[in-house]
Amino acid sequence: MIRVSKVSEKVQPSLTRKLFNMAKDYDDVIDFTLGDPDIQPHQAIKDAGCRAIQQGKTRYSQNAGLLQLRESISNYYRRTEGFHFDPLSEIIVTVGAMEGLYLSLLSILDPDDEVIIPAPYYVNYVQMVAMCHAKAVVIDNPDSEELGFSIADVQAAINDKTRAIIINTPSNPSGKVISQDKISALANLAKKHDLIIISDEVYKSLIYNRQPFKSIAAIDDMRERTVLVNSLSKEFCMTGWRIGYVLAPKELVATMTKLQENVCACAPLPSQYAAIEALSGKEDYSKEMLSIFTQRRDMLVSGINALPRLSCQAPEATFYLMVNISQTGMRSEEFAIALLQSQHVAVVPGITYGKNCDNYVRMAFTLDEQKIREGIERISSFITQLP
Repeated sequence: MIRVSKVSEKVQPSLTRKLFNMAKDYDDVIDFTLGDPDIQPHQAIKDAGCRAIQQGKTRYSQNAGLLQLRESISNYYRRTEGFHFDPLSEIIVTVGAMEGLYLSLLSILDPDDEVIIPAPYYVNYVQMVAMCHAKAVVIDNPDSEELGFSIADVQAAINDKTRAIIINTPSNPSGKVISQDKISALANLAKKHDLIIISDEVYKSLIYNRQPFKSIAAIDDMRERTVLVNSLSKEFCMTGWRIGYVLAPKELVATMTKLQENVCACAPLPSQYAAIEALSGKEDYSKEMLSIFTQRRDMLVSGINALPRLSCQAPEATFYLMVNISQTGMRSEEFAIALLQSQHVAVVPGITYGKNCDNYVRMAFTLDEQKIREGIERISSFITQLP
């Protein structure tokens, strides 16, 4: 019998995927589990990918990605946030933001280093840190802040083994944007203790009411200690195209590029050409997407709040809704499994994202409005049947 590695045994499938897989047992399921938009990318983006295939642009690129794409990313950040990142040395194209996060951690962590992860948190952060033979220190205090974290708890967790803090803003799952006061406090901690901030900003294009977004990298003396992770998956509905990127100091990008050669060589070339079009600035290719998700958000929020024993607040950003189930007397995993078995509606147990989320389930409104309505009706039937 083959013996698997100890580090692989630490990595466990998430409850998100567990419920997603369980949902496949039902032909009529309404699936609110995955953040995988059903909206198609703009036709111009699809045409660019198809042209690349037809023109034979299907081979390898540089390990760091096409220079033309890195220039497009640099121009995009200069245009949207006023940053300048050198496309030659400070940008790497990755196979989705997931690989960008993993390569970032792999580049900075030694065995037994620690990474602070404030809850609610994206579940894969913890798994990735474990894969780097390091320790994830989750800041998960249910009494501190509803669907949030306190700076005091983060500060108390810092020690001489702490290497980095991972933040996700806007947040999956909470839909919150971390306040500027809290961002400034995190920046002060990073500078005081010589820490790296890994800022996962993949949802910054999905902020409702056009609220301004300011990255932690914009704070004085933070650019040289910040790793910005982004992708085209959410902003341009290109999840399956697997294009992400990282903007970081050149020493880190050089290390990531070296590791990339040994992990996957490079991101898919046709997807890179599609990304160039998406980031070109010719027009706002995500404008329609934001309008659609706004309508869906409002429909789902009003529908859930009309049901007994459930409540929610409209998310500031993302396409996730956290539904408070505390009045049902059920824990999140129990609720999610019972709802799926009874009404064939799949949601994610909040415990997936930390103890401070166990009174919630997460719903991704990446379904059309007809399915959202049907989902609300089925949830209503489930609630009325509860003792």
